[in-house]
Amino acid sequence: MAVVIRMKQMGRKHRPYYRICATDSRAPRDGKIIEEVGTYDPMIQDTDARCTLLNERVAYWLGVGAKPSEKVAALLKKYGPKGTRIAEQTAARDKLKLPKAVPPAGEAVFVYKKPEPKPADAPAEGAAEGGEAAAEAPAEASAES
Repeated sequence: MAVVIRMKQMGRKHRPYYRICATDSRAPRDGKIIEEVGTYDPMIQDTDARCTLLNERVAYWLGVGAKPSEKVAALLKKYGPKGTRIAEQTAARDKLKLPKAVPPAGEAVFVYKKPEPKPADAPAEGAAEGGEAAAEAPAEASAES
């Protein structure tokens, strides 16, 4: 049995997330795993904080002959047991743990106004238009005389 260290796709649509796992080379990409050795979240903005690895377990699997996939090999080169960016990764992870600054709440933008009630003794719309025209005509006639 040949062991491969590769990324198992998780997450949902438009929100990818990967587990870095030691698997049998014959198993499907998202199939049964032997051991999970890290995670990769490409949605985190700081690139150095995206990958987390259990370096002791990665070193063990590499020691017993596991072959990393191309993508995992790139991550191991940066953040693995002998990685080139371990200090930057630690700083980025510590920065993520800090509380986020939330601005103070401002004044309410939307104020609810109750609708005005309609008067109960008002005539229907069609009758109101005809009634107004009829009411104005005699008033004009009396004003002319």
